[in-house]
Amino acid sequence: MARYTGPVCKLCRREGTKLFLKGSRCLTEKCAVDRRAYAPGQHGQSSGRRRKQSEYAKQLREKQKVKRIYGLTERQFRNIFERVAHEPGVTGENLLIELELRLDNVVHRMGFAPSRQAARQLARHRHVQVNGRTVDIPSYRLRPGDEVRVAPASRELASVQSSLAALSRAAPVSWIAVDTEKATGKITERPTRDAIPTPAQEQLIVELYSK
Repeated sequence: MARYTGPVCKLCRREGTKLFLKGSRCLTEKCAVDRRAYAPGQHGQSSGRRRKQSEYAKQLREKQKVKRIYGLTERQFRNIFERVAHEPGVTGENLLIELELRLDNVVHRMGFAPSRQAARQLARHRHVQVNGRTVDIPSYRLRPGDEVRVAPASRELASVQSSLAALSRAAPVSWIAVDTEKATGKITERPTRDAIPTPAQEQLIVELYSK
């Protein structure tokens, strides 16, 4: 399935909550989900009057929400789930941890890009280095101790500078240390569920894929 390229506010309206797909702009702009609190499309308003969702519908919407937050296709998301399903520990937590350790997400969390979509573009255009080596694969899996930085020749990019300025007003997550002056960050530890601010009921996703 191709990656979605339409208006991202429609995705927020479909899930009934802000997904922050525009990054910090979602904090300053009045979101469409506030103005029209119902799903997009000609049947959107009528769908909001349904009395009760089935268990399957709840599980599906939770999966769609998390998949859209991290900007993945269905195949990418399913492949990640199948991989973590064979790892020890709680599958739902392992899923979120795996998503958090993707390069595009970490670049966004470190404040080098205003959104995950912008972080993917930054990586693909070879503006990101991991442990001193250029990495242009947004799905690259990072590990504790890895150092991520914006390439020295790319630090003056307007998008990077504006994103770092916004970061100075909001601290990154606890498992990441960032030096904004050098546009460098380091993963200090493996994230835990409590340190992941993504609003998700990951157990519903596990139940959906376990059918």
